[in-house]
Amino acid sequence: MSTPIDDGVIKYRSQRIAGVMEPSAQLEQLNRARTTLFDLGLIGAYPNGIGYGNLSLRTSGQQFLITGSATGATRRLQPDQFCLIESFSIARNSVRCRGSLDASSESMTHGAIYAANPAVHCVIHVHSRLLFDALLAHEAPHTPADIPYGTPAMARAVAQLVATQPTLPVLFVMAGHDEGIVAYGADIDSVLALLVDTLNLDSSVDRSIALIRQ
Repeated sequence: MSTPIDDGVIKYRSQRIAGVMEPSAQLEQLNRARTTLFDLGLIGAYPNGIGYGNLSLRTSGQQFLITGSATGATRRLQPDQFCLIESFSIARNSVRCRGSLDASSESMTHGAIYAANPAVHCVIHVHSRLLFDALLAHEAPHTPADIPYGTPAMARAVAQLVATQPTLPVLFVMAGHDEGIVAYGADIDSVLALLVDTLNLDSSVDRSIALIRQ
């Protein structure tokens, strides 16, 4: 994988309330899925130490649990490495969270997906040079290449894309965020399965695209 210049940089205005997430079934479920993706190389850290990849799970309304910022290099996270997004505003480019760490730099993108489709309960963002290039070459669903990650423009573009994808789960490429791929769906198992199945089919990209577009 190449190293994106500004990956991991928080671009929204963050208001964090100090606190620690208590162990829960939801945190454990997220952690198990994250470890699977870490072992596949879809979550991790670049040689310069900058981490990539994040997961979230809706709790209620538009609140959601999400992995904390700068946690990509750790294989299995502790409860204090997760945050609860209590509210967010795309218009004001702001996120209010509770936790020991700042929330992921991709929190606004996750929030945009939850707000755009109430049936979505899990969002996963990973990095893969192989899948990123192959999916774009085969015109998989994607956001515009001139829109960078972590911005209100990306959140709006993602919301527009979600509106065109009524069947869950969905996988799309963040064309303006090198190597960035997002999958979302009604539950964590279906989203994880879509990512793993797509990766396993990478030797036949046409089959991967067919799977994504089912």
